[in-house]
Amino acid sequence: MAQPYPDPFATEEHATLRASMARFVADEITPHLADWEEIGELPRELHTKAAGAGLYGIGFAEEVGGDGGDGLDVLAATEAFFAAGGSSGCHSALFTHGIALPHMVTAADPDLIERFVRPTLAGDLIGSLGVTEPDAGSDVTSLRTSAVRDGDEYVVNGAKLFITSGTRADFVTTAVRTGGPGAAGISLLVIERGTPGFTVSRRLDKMGWRCSDTAELSFVDARVPVANLVGTEGGGFLLIAQAFVAERLGLAVHGYGIADRCLRLTLDQVRQRRTFGRPLVTRQVVQHKLVEMRQRIELARTYTRAVAVRAANGEQVIGEACLAKNAAVAACDWVVDQAVQLHGGMGYMRESEVERHYRDARILGIGGGATEVMTDLAAKVFDYGR
Repeated sequence: MAQPYPDPFATEEHATLRASMARFVADEITPHLADWEEIGELPRELHTKAAGAGLYGIGFAEEVGGDGGDGLDVLAATEAFFAAGGSSGCHSALFTHGIALPHMVTAADPDLIERFVRPTLAGDLIGSLGVTEPDAGSDVTSLRTSAVRDGDEYVVNGAKLFITSGTRADFVTTAVRTGGPGAAGISLLVIERGTPGFTVSRRLDKMGWRCSDTAELSFVDARVPVANLVGTEGGGFLLIAQAFVAERLGLAVHGYGIADRCLRLTLDQVRQRRTFGRPLVTRQVVQHKLVEMRQRIELARTYTRAVAVRAANGEQVIGEACLAKNAAVAACDWVVDQAVQLHGGMGYMRESEVERHYRDARILGIGGGATEVMTDLAAKVFDYGR
């Protein structure tokens, strides 16, 4: 008799990991989330607590201070975070190191790992990634922030916009132009808080991701040691591109993760709410909405997981990651909208959890590469332009 196909997401290790994340969210996040939404940021000690719980360094090798595991472990932990009631904004702010550190780990510079990677994974430092600029969003190759070599330093001038965790970050892994136009002229520098000429221009006020501090950054003749160069000069774009697959798959998990949470909240709502003498869930039109919500979620989850497995096996899945992100975002947009509708007036209230997910969801089709850019990139990867 043939053995059943093994599910890489149904292992005993993943069950333990999901349970640990669920406990952490229940104990340390959901009781305080409303307050953090009002304040506009997370407390620094939350990073230390997550590190102490063994949930902060998932996906990073123990050799660099991480907890081990791979992208599938990260995916399972992220799913559990949302299933337990964590918000997309909270996850983006708490786990910003997931986009701030991979370039340094890939470059494998022992000095950068000791100064930035290890302390960050221990919860002692907060890192962020500075790529987006006022005139260069998803078009990374058009960034203009310059870094001119002057002896043992680079002199940096320019600005970054929409930087997650930018107001709290102790350092920013920053994309700069050290050479000519295009991808070949881009490098990465780690720029530390307190560097003269580096300032947080302003904290940005957003529709969603309210508890995730987001900043505009300014660099005016900021002098950064050459020792803070990540990898080689001119090699920044490749490092950024390599990290994009994991980031986009992560955002896909945000999409179907908060959609699934909204479906569960909506199920509770329609079972309890009565209209015209009977529970709302007994209405056929409502049942059909619930089925379609689940259908869209399951399809996005199944495809994203499949792409994540291929990525973990070392396959190139640039185009597939674009499809996964777009599919999950589309599913999320529809599901959260239906969730608010089926909650009725309560779905429009700030005290309702689905209201927060509705606002948070809107950024997912913009961040990490806009939906339109993902579609265009997929067309190029799949060679559909001829």
